Amino acid sequence: MLTKRQNLMEVIKGGNPDRFVNQYEFMEIILEAPMDLPLAPAPGTRIKNKWGITFDWPADQIGSFPMHDDEHKALKDITDWKNQVKAPSVFYTDEEWAPAIAHSKSVDRNDKFVTAFCAPGIFEMTHHLMSMEDSLMALYEEPEAMKELIDYVVEYELAYAKEYIEHIHPDALFHHDDWGSQISTFISPAMFDEFILPAYKKVYGYWKANGVELIVHHSDSYAATLVPEMIEMGVDIWQGVMTTNNVPELIKNYGEKITFMGDVDSGRVDFPGWTREKIYEDTKKACEECGKLYFIPCLSQGLNISSFPGVYEATSEVIDQLSTEMF
Repeated sequence: MLTKRQNLMEVIKGGNPDRFVNQYEFMEIILEAPMDLPLAPAPGTRIKNKWGITFDWPADQIGSFPMHDDEHKALKDITDWKNQVKAPSVFYTDEEWAPAIAHSKSVDRNDKFVTAFCAPGIFEMTHHLMSMEDSLMALYEEPEAMKELIDYVVEYELAYAKEYIEHIHPDALFHHDDWGSQISTFISPAMFDEFILPAYKKVYGYWKANGVELIVHHSDSYAATLVPEMIEMGVDIWQGVMTTNNVPELIKNYGEKITFMGDVDSGRVDFPGWTREKIYEDTKKACEECGKLYFIPCLSQGLNISSFPGVYEATSEVIDQLSTEMF
């Protein structure tokens, strides 16, 4: 029987896997690594992070989001970003790194990829700082200032990557950046090519040049029109790919260059009244339509968790069952 890591490599290289890769099983994500909080930690909490972004998680919602009223917006004028935006330090003490190092050393790297975690993404950082509306308008109205801000975020990411790599020596990177709604990208491919692609070629190129074998990019959104860009920037696995992307078609067109992880929409199966039958129905459809290569059945959620208790675990059980039925 192949290890989780070996089985993953068979799937993404078009070889002979002996079962479906089961969601996040191949990644041991080192969440203990010190980093600036990208969101509020729990329902009913509000935090201001070191970038000056305030995140609020209302008690009755399933996640947190930055606050962009006049009082809380971190960046009020893109043309004045140099005075209003200050990146936090990427340097942490040995004591702060210790839990992450201990975790990474406990992992059998023949079985799993020791995985660095990075969030929010580069595009997300722009709208976390100044709101989605402001950031999208700034791409049109102040393109030079936006490119400068994006470069500034990239320099921060590269500096943090250097520290992470020196302390943990990860095999893989799991990097968030949502690029669309369920039905469309937020910006056109041409605009993506101008602003976002060069940034990620630098960031992902750096991780790859420093021993990271696998880049897993999370975007639980429509981004089918950006798959050529994902391949160009070095993404090995697109995690969070929703059914609206027509995953079987993407596998047919791009499978030998990139693997698709998802096609089980969290919004359809992860809710208070969830059932194992519904999870089985959606996951079986995904596995039958997408096949055994260049595809990893997975909830579209951006970590190995679910919004409602038991959904992630039930989905994993279903995938094991489908491996027994289909392999």
